[in-house]
Amino acid sequence: MTLARTRLAALATSILAVLLIAAGQPALATAKEAPLPAAFAKAAAEHDVPRDLLVALAYAETHLDGHNGEPSASGGYGLMHLVSNPTNHSLEKAAELTKLPVEKLRADDEANILGGAAVLRSHADAMGLDETARKDIGRWYQAVAKYANASSPELARLYADAVYEQLGLGIDARGVQIKPQEITADRGAYAKTRDLNAQAEVASPDYPPAAWVPANSGNYRVANRETDYNIDRVVIHVTQGSYAGTISWFQNPSANVSAHYVVKSSSGAITQMVRDKDVAWHAGNSTYNNRSIGIEHEGFVNDASWFTDAMYRASAALTKALCDKYGIPKTRTGIIGHNEVPGATHTDPGSHWNWTTYMNYVTGGGTPSWTTTVDNATSGQFTASANWGTSTYSSQRHGTDYRFADPVAASDAAWYSAAIPSAGTYRVEVWHPADAGYNSSAPYIVAASGGNQTVYVDQRSGGGTWRSIGTFSLNAGTYNVVGVSRWTSGTGLVIADAVRISRV
Repeated sequence: MTLARTRLAALATSILAVLLIAAGQPALATAKEAPLPAAFAKAAAEHDVPRDLLVALAYAETHLDGHNGEPSASGGYGLMHLVSNPTNHSLEKAAELTKLPVEKLRADDEANILGGAAVLRSHADAMGLDETARKDIGRWYQAVAKYANASSPELARLYADAVYEQLGLGIDARGVQIKPQEITADRGAYAKTRDLNAQAEVASPDYPPAAWVPANSGNYRVANRETDYNIDRVVIHVTQGSYAGTISWFQNPSANVSAHYVVKSSSGAITQMVRDKDVAWHAGNSTYNNRSIGIEHEGFVNDASWFTDAMYRASAALTKALCDKYGIPKTRTGIIGHNEVPGATHTDPGSHWNWTTYMNYVTGGGTPSWTTTVDNATSGQFTASANWGTSTYSSQRHGTDYRFADPVAASDAAWYSAAIPSAGTYRVEVWHPADAGYNSSAPYIVAASGGNQTVYVDQRSGGGTWRSIGTFSLNAGTYNVVGVSRWTSGTGLVIADAVRISRV
């Protein structure tokens, strides 16, 4: 290339970047930038979709991993999980909208992101979002819910809530970053649907800490186990897909598969889908189906980032309860991976699954991590100004009561103090009741060793359970570790109830 052509190419790139910035979109990446950030910037600009929303959707689906073009359990491909199955044809829709071949959309990251952006924009167009509305990420909520192609409004909400939760927490994965941000999601009609994140709303009939969402009746066999068959195994699976997507797939009559329980990666939330007494179709072996209980774990076998401590602990507590209830040995004979079922063609839970950690949690033989819980009523460890009221209104509260305050343009934070035993990495979880009148973007401040970090939590949903807001480097000592600030553009009362801090 001649010097003149080089300068012309550079000038063209600069002009395009300026035009994109003027239009409110991220500039296209230069050749030196990482390919994934460039791909998201390009797709966002081409289809007028908020770049951070596109990233959050991809992260909720796949943790930004295209899995080398291999499909998920429900037939989804790539970072954006473009699906091709009997009831969801988003892959084919993406091909129609982008004019790109299906094969390229399956395997090429840049093409897949373009396809996902095109499909998401088509849902926004069907909703009637004009150019002004498209600039407000909160207005895209219903389009995100439609992208899920879920089997019910409740699952569509569960899916969209997971995407918007990531916007509040922020993302730093595979070279792609978004900062935690204040967003009020406009749920529209979905605001009235059941919140599956609130586990207490419809409890599991066999394991009350879990929620109950029944699988399609064609995806399992009604039985009377412990009379028809003895239950003597727990089989550990990995979903090869997202939590909401897996629950939706087990409700799909085309699936012909199911499991008794599904566990969420980020929080350890559990949904039961088949009664223990009934035979779920999970093991690929009729004898083992008859004798076992299947537990699915959100994620993909080749990506260790899905296997969180919260997931291990919640799943191990479930497995321990099942072993105690049915007399299953708490050993690797009674608790097996799907790959260990005779004749298995699946590899889950895979090499990234930490059996030592898991079995220690099941048996109680491992040294427990340091954990402390601080409630708003914990003497000497909670402080708040007189502007914070006290309420017992919600049954989802932690302890006897909780605190509330109106949002204002001043921090006036309620603080939780803790004695951190040593410098290191700690997981921070928060507990709050949920209500439509509570804050859509409550700021939680963590006094991390490198400076305060803030994440934003939608307190209108997901109440009555522990909710992880991330892992942080903390210094040793006794100090105010977590605060709930009133300074937010979110709407509704800001709630301060309880926090839990655990050494990772």
